Amino acid sequence: MVIDLNADLGEGFGIWELGDDLALLDIVTSANVACGFHAGDPVTIRRTCAAAVDRGVSIGAQVSYRDLAHFGRREMDLEPEELCAEVLYQLAAVDGIARAMGGRVSYVKPHGALYNRVCRDEGQAAALVDAVVDYDPSLPVLTLPGSAVHSAAAAEGVPTIAEAFADRAYTSAGALVSRREPGALVHDPAAVSARAVRMAVEGSVTSIEGTPVPVSARSICVHGDTPGAVRLAQAVRDGLLEAGVVLQAFA
Repeated sequence: MVIDLNADLGEGFGIWELGDDLALLDIVTSANVACGFHAGDPVTIRRTCAAAVDRGVSIGAQVSYRDLAHFGRREMDLEPEELCAEVLYQLAAVDGIARAMGGRVSYVKPHGALYNRVCRDEGQAAALVDAVVDYDPSLPVLTLPGSAVHSAAAAEGVPTIAEAFADRAYTSAGALVSRREPGALVHDPAAVSARAVRMAVEGSVTSIEGTPVPVSARSICVHGDTPGAVRLAQAVRDGLLEAGVVLQAFA
């Protein structure tokens, strides 16, 4: 069993810091680096990429809607060409900085509202994939199993990687429970670790309704902005290793 452990990083902005990026980079195998549209600024992006390169952590571009005020968690209706261009802009910016630091962007992961939207919206999923095709069609896109991104990417020859969320609740349909709903986030380190191990070993998670949900995933995410994120990520890492899972980046 080989699993990638990813986290959202570089989500500070100016004088505001969010999460302990350096501590998380010592735990995860892949870093989803904010591209400046929902969080992140040039200095933060540069520092995060440099630290990831120093630790041998894979760098991903975490693209989002242009929504600093709401941290990219407000859904937006964009024309396909506009969304494609905005994703391309973010991807090129972070990859340029990553290369200057001695690394490169190895994959793409949507953030927040864009992540959820492209899972069900074929038009926006296609626009996201078109941006990847324009930049580098060999870059994998990280998304939920069953997401509309898989079919859009397959049509363009773009690889996809299925991921699961150790610290987020699932519906019985396999979607993430909205953050507006109670119980959407799981905060207990032991519970989060147990969920991650079950996802990796059994390919399953218990939904918020109490039913089993299949989650076949190559990567498991722990959010960097969740309270106690470092403790959660360390608990997940320890639990996976104790279960005999090999932690290795997919890209």
